[in-house]
Amino acid sequence: MMFGGWQSSSLVIDRNDSSGLHEVDSRLIGTFLDEQGDLTAVERFSQFHEDAAEPLQGQYYSALMPVRPPAVGEQLAFEVDLDRCSGCKACVAACHNLNGLDEGESWRDVGLIIGGRPDLPVLQHVTSACHHCLDPACLNACPVDAYEKDPVTGIVKHLDDQCFGCQYCTLACPYDVPKFHPGKGIVRKCDLCGDRLASGEAPACVQACPHEAIRIRVVNVGDVVARARSGDFLPTAPDPGYTLPTTVFRSSRLGEPDLVQAADENHVEPEHAHWPLVAMLVFTQLSVGGFVMELIASGAGWTAGQGMAWNAILSLAVCWAGLGASLLHLGRPLYAYRAIIGLRHSWLSREVLAFGLFAKLATAYTALRLVEPGWFAVPPFARTVLLASVVVTGLSGVACSVLVYHVVRRPFWRAGFGGVKFAGTVVVLGLATALAAHGIAAARSPDLLREPVSTCPIWAVALTLMAATAVKLGLEARMLRRFAESELISLQKTAFLLRGVLKRPAGLRRFLGLFGGLAMPSLAAVAAATADPGITAAAATLALAALVAGELTERYLFFTAVVRLKMPGGLLP
Repeated sequence: MMFGGWQSSSLVIDRNDSSGLHEVDSRLIGTFLDEQGDLTAVERFSQFHEDAAEPLQGQYYSALMPVRPPAVGEQLAFEVDLDRCSGCKACVAACHNLNGLDEGESWRDVGLIIGGRPDLPVLQHVTSACHHCLDPACLNACPVDAYEKDPVTGIVKHLDDQCFGCQYCTLACPYDVPKFHPGKGIVRKCDLCGDRLASGEAPACVQACPHEAIRIRVVNVGDVVARARSGDFLPTAPDPGYTLPTTVFRSSRLGEPDLVQAADENHVEPEHAHWPLVAMLVFTQLSVGGFVMELIASGAGWTAGQGMAWNAILSLAVCWAGLGASLLHLGRPLYAYRAIIGLRHSWLSREVLAFGLFAKLATAYTALRLVEPGWFAVPPFARTVLLASVVVTGLSGVACSVLVYHVVRRPFWRAGFGGVKFAGTVVVLGLATALAAHGIAAARSPDLLREPVSTCPIWAVALTLMAATAVKLGLEARMLRRFAESELISLQKTAFLLRGVLKRPAGLRRFLGLFGGLAMPSLAAVAAATADPGITAAAATLALAALVAGELTERYLFFTAVVRLKMPGGLLP
């Protein structure tokens, strides 16, 4: 019989002999101690690495690591020898595995640049990750300060615990580096394997590359700025002057940038619609327009429709609906209160603050309208000042909305285009709300249709709405023609989308604009002239509904027809 390597029949023990019993005990204990000293393979591997004085593979990648830490005016950066990159994606796999990324998540990508001359064609793979820029757009845009740039190494780190998943950094980064993780509700990105660097280990991608195409180098900040301003970065990549990327790409084959292009250059598809943002932008702009018309009504002395308290209630309700919809866009909406942390540098924080003040002042104004004059009287001047404050903060919020998208450097979202769209929505929907208010008031009191324009200005509002709608639709059509004729590839792609896969929603937007902004206001004006309150109210209400649907469609196109800035991609089927 065997037990723990000890054969029980090998020794006969006299029970009266205590020395024999002691001998058995000592041999049994010794056997157990020997077994404990014989570690498993996993235990031996762990002990071996714990006792190692330096990285075990260091001899193989030491030449790929910096020989000294960064000094003042320097930082760490990737250096990529494109001539060595074969596109094997070992770096992608290593980054995915060693960083514990989930399925479908990637912090490093491999693209392809093609072109060249007929006698010297180019087929160049490009491996890229975060460029740890000197002026990171992600850091500047983030409203909750979920990014920090290490003052010693220059690594741009994302603070997962601070992030609330607004995804604004994914719009701001021109290299498509931060990636939103729907399951976690936050954004994540490459941090240059900072923990491995601190232990003397090379980043996963550096250590995994079989051709030693990726290195970590110390770069001079001044040299980075000079290269970026001269456009010396990577052909087909976005303009480096925006964020001052530190990655150094080296190649002997890409000497003529005008002769090469990204392999996916001609691929274009709609972007994500961001429906919560679509609703937020349209509803807040409608609300601002409603209160602008309320201020005009107050100054003009209108006492019916636009001058009644229920109109302010409608505008306020739409405002809160828009702000509520914006929470659905957040990956972690419970942390929405953090949104103004980045007030010093983020236009998104400023937008949140402006609309927050607008909603609170609008609530105070509307509550005041409901309690006066039965509970207490408020001087007309004080009420006008409060209403003017509502309008000013609302218009400030709209201006911030324009700049939120302007600063991310996507041509379709420039203030010259986006500002016209957003301001046009304020005017058109504000007038449509006023028309609906006066139409409903006329239905409740038919005699109003016989009152002068100073009391029930349906004619004036309807004609103004028709003119504003015609101008807005005309400007949108002119923009589309400009995009198609533009020298910018991104605007050409936008025009291609609006005339191609997005043709139906673009056509629906035009139909709703014509129906709600021209046909129904005309009918409302004719019905008002013939003193038909029922048709007047119905036409005015339909005009508002159609125009809201049209503006929602236009804002959907605003997000889906934009072209995303990014590094070169690979061949697509």
